[in-house]
Formats: sequence, C-alpha cells, structure tokens
Amino acid sequence: MNSEPRGFSAFIRSRRPATLVVLGYALYIASGFVMLCLPFAQAGHGVSWLDNLFTATSAVSTTGLATVSPGTRYSLFGELVIAGLIQVGGIGYMTLGSFVMLALRHRLDDMHRGVARTAFVLPERMNLARFIRNVVGFTLVIEVVGAAALALLFARAGAPEPIWNGIFHSISAFCTAGFSLFDNSLEDYRANTGINMVVAALSYLGAIGFIVMSDWWRWLTTRQRRSLTSRIILRVTFWLALIGTVVIALTDTGLAKLGLEERLLASFFQTMTAMTTVGFDTYPIAGMSSASILLLIVAMVMGASPSGTGGGLKSTTIAIFYGAVRSTLAGRARIGLLGRDIGAARIQMAMAATGMYVGTLVIGVTTLMLVERQGFLPLLFESASAIGTVGLSLGATGALTSVGKLVVIAMMFVGRLGPITLGMALFPPPSRRQAMAGHVEDLAV
Repeated sequence: MNSEPRGFSAFIRSRRPATLVVLGYALYIASGFVMLCLPFAQAGHGVSWLDNLFTATSAVSTTGLATVSPGTRYSLFGELVIAGLIQVGGIGYMTLGSFVMLALRHRLDDMHRGVARTAFVLPERMNLARFIRNVVGFTLVIEVVGAAALALLFARAGAPEPIWNGIFHSISAFCTAGFSLFDNSLEDYRANTGINMVVAALSYLGAIGFIVMSDWWRWLTTRQRRSLTSRIILRVTFWLALIGTVVIALTDTGLAKLGLEERLLASFFQTMTAMTTVGFDTYPIAGMSSASILLLIVAMVMGASPSGTGGGLKSTTIAIFYGAVRSTLAGRARIGLLGRDIGAARIQMAMAATGMYVGTLVIGVTTLMLVERQGFLPLLFESASAIGTVGLSLGATGALTSVGKLVVIAMMFVGRLGPITLGMALFPPPSRRQAMAGHVEDLAV
C-alpha cells in the first residue's frame, strides 16, 4: 500500500522551506485582511479594502506604517486583530505551530525544522526544539511584564484605557511593530522617562533577537560560554545606540530647543526606534534636521539582529562588512571578528543580502518616484522604512496614491521576508550538474 502523502499535504512537503515561509506570511496577511474588512472590525466611517490590506501587511511585517489611524478607524475587535497579526509576524508564523507540535509529539518533523531555520536564520548547531520553547517563553514573560509596567505608567500619565494601551503597546514594542493607538505615536510622552525606557527596553529585547536571549539564559543557568553571534550583536547594538544618540543630541537643530535632559531622551529614543526598527516616535521626524534624517535612514537600513523581531540588514551583516574593511586595510587575507575567523559562506551570504537589499531599496524608491508627486527625501525615507519594517514616516504614507500604496505593501512584504528568502522562493535551486559546472577565475576588485 502506497503511504506517500498526496494532495495538498504532498504539495506543501515538496516545497522549499523559503517558499513555505513566503506562502505562510501571505496566508496570514490574507486572513488578517479578511477580518479587518468585516463591518464590526471598523469604527465610524468604513475603511477601504486597500487600506485594510495595507494595515494587515504592515502588521504581519511588523512595520507600523499606516494609511489610517488604528486607534480611531478600527473597533476593539479590529485592534485585537491587528495585535494578533503583529504577534504572529513578530515571533514568526511557524513558531506557535511548532510549539504545539513539540508539546504534543515532543519532536519536529523535517518540514517544520526547515521552515523554522529559514525564518529565524539559525546557526546549524543550535538546538531548534529548545530554541522554539525559549522563544515562546521569553515572549510571554517579557510582554506580560511590559504590559503591566506600561499600563501603570499610562494610568499615571492620564492616558485613556491604560490597561488595553499597555497590552497593545507592549506587544507592538517587543515585536518592533511601532503600531500605536495614539494618533501621534508617543509624542505626548516625550518627557516621560518611564514610558520611554520601558518601550526602549521592550524594543531592544525584541531587536537583539532570541539567539542572544537564549545564550544569556544558558550563561546565567549553566555558565555556558556565550556564542560569537551574541557577542557581536550586543557590541554592534551598543555602539550604534551610543553614536546615534550623541550625534543627534549634539547636532540636531530641531531638538536643540528642548532642555538638555529632554533632548538627550528624545535623541536616545529616535536612535533606538530607527535601529531596532520599532517605528515609534516621541518627536516629529519631519521636524528634525536633514543630517539627523539621513542618520536615521542609515540606522533603518542597518536594522536589528538575526532571529529577532526587527528588520533591516542585521547587525551581524554590518559587523562582517566592518571586519572586511578592517582586514583589507590591515593587509590580512582572512576576515576576523572578536578573535574568530568568519567562514566564506557567511561572508558570501552577507554580500548577497546587502546587494539584494540595496537593489530592492533602489527599485522601490524609483517606482515610487514614477507614480508619486512627492519629494525625493520623503520617498527615500518611506522606502527605507518599509523595507526595513520600521514604520517611521516623514508624512508621505498618508498622501500615497493607490498605486503607491501597493508599491509600499510589496516593499513591506519583501522587508519582512528578506530579499534573500524571497529570491530563494522564486527561483528553483540549481541542479547538481549546474552547481558543479562553475569555473573559478581570478577577479580584480
């Protein structure tokens, strides 16, 4: 008797992991779109189908760009749908299913393993089952603690519905989504150190990634040595945060009118929100100087860290480029970081990811410039924000045409997947003969 799986199951199992990642996120976006289109998901005037699709894509991709205000245009049910989409998008759509499978069967099948490793970009030696359990555990604990802290702080600050706002913003911050139920994000709380620090802590925890959290938990409980990946992520994150905060605080003419303490807090928050790709703001981005805006674009492109909830090129990719430049200037053939040599496969992946990311950004900006009558800087900023799944805006999103909205939707989707994953899903793998047929030549660079 033939026991081979047939029909839909056979189709799914025959797909590459990258293809399943693309299909999975597309399915969640479609489901969220349908739910947001329900009449009772909306409040007041109806929301158009395109704005619902934009919101669903922005939530699943954890971007936070919005063409309508989530807090005023959607009902409590609609807000719950958005929060659920953010949660699924933030921790990875396969995580919950894999966690249930582990709970029931105590193991993962080949399909779940392949998709999870592709979605999280995990090192081969990492224990996948333990990692998924840690992801769910860390997420639950961090978001509950964050929600309780924010609810208390919002209540003290006189915010409406502090409990629900605490829950929603805790999920949005940890998943680096940047969706806010307040029309002006967190600008009303620019001088509230408590709210700023809790949101920043949630955002950094989500952005540095579950690899770092798993490593530190093992170090605390077993004193096992932390991985090279964790050490690189923490160093890159620290230095980017410090440099960005100092430069913006000292040079931004818009923030100069604030008092010293408030200026430092705002500079820290704006740097944090760009590099973690969380997308909240406590000061209007359009009111910042051009130099600061350019710095924020660079931070958005650099992005968060692998296996985290943020987007962008990732801190490890930036570190490899830094290592390559330093090794070249020093005349060394090998690229090293923190006393360890980086393998050729990792260097190749970093180069490919950077090339595809920059190429996608250029295509996105060019397309928007062809269909929109807005300035170059706002469209560049919006494109970097969409592909980096950041959510910061200079105001261009609210003025987009229907075609422009579709372009940004595509950029947010590609940004959540990563150009490499999408490329692997669209193009078939090379055959063994094609893989062996390459001829190596010396190349002057």
